[in-house]
Amino acid sequence: QVQLVESGGGLVQPGGSLRLSCAASGSIFSINAMGWYRQAPGKERELVAKITGDGSADYADSVKGRSTISRDNRKNTVYLQMDSLKPEDTAVYYCNADIKIYGAFLPRAYWGKGTLVTVSS
Repeated sequence: QVQLVESGGGLVQPGGSLRLSCAASGSIFSINAMGWYRQAPGKERELVAKITGDGSADYADSVKGRSTISRDNRKNTVYLQMDSLKPEDTAVYYCNADIKIYGAFLPRAYWGKGTLVTVSS
């Protein structure tokens, strides 16, 4: 009933930039927090950045100062601008959103399928 579709991943050189997008669609009544997580090979999934419905954002220390999360509530879309990329930023990036669908009593978390970001020369 709800889909999260990420886009914008790819290969980028160290020091470069990428902008990830994630659009939510389906029977959506409301969206609370939206965020980005990443999982590098052999590592656990970790939070990159999160943004509340009113625009308050939090970042992992590893990306603070290099990344900006934003959202367009009219489009049900969240963005992650990443600058000064490092090889250690290489990972699959997953979109996450806390969504209440029509007819549901409570919201629940939904995940996208991920988009690969590779930082390499």
